[in-house]
Amino acid sequence: MKYVKKLAFTALLAFPLSGLAAETPATLYKNPNCGCCAGHAEYLEDNGFDVEVIETNDLSQVKAEHNVPEKLYGCHSTLIGDYVFEGHVNAESIKQVLEDKPFIKGLSVPGMPLGSPGMGGEKQGPIEVYTLAFQPTDSPEVYATY
Repeated sequence: MKYVKKLAFTALLAFPLSGLAAETPATLYKNPNCGCCAGHAEYLEDNGFDVEVIETNDLSQVKAEHNVPEKLYGCHSTLIGDYVFEGHVNAESIKQVLEDKPFIKGLSVPGMPLGSPGMGGEKQGPIEVYTLAFQPTDSPEVYATY
């Protein structure tokens, strides 16, 4: 029995618990013809998310179901837990929301900014991540800038 305990302890030291942690499940809805959405899914996977990609020709329906304001539409929609993440939101912001659990619908990076996670090209300046509030607003709050 002592040998088994010693073996188990040695195994824990050799394989840190963080390596055994389950990835966070995410569902990314994208247009079948969009390559940057696939790039963002890959980026999320590289950052600890287990991404299921669902291709749809009706992204506006997904956005409507989650009450995403049109001016905050991103290139794709990702559902993680109770939150929606629109477009090319960086992993740090997503993880912060999942950890802090703020009373918001989610986050958005509208459009397809060059240099954002999953997008090609050189970043043209800071990228703002907006809060998706439960109540519609004409001036969304900036959650983070990267």
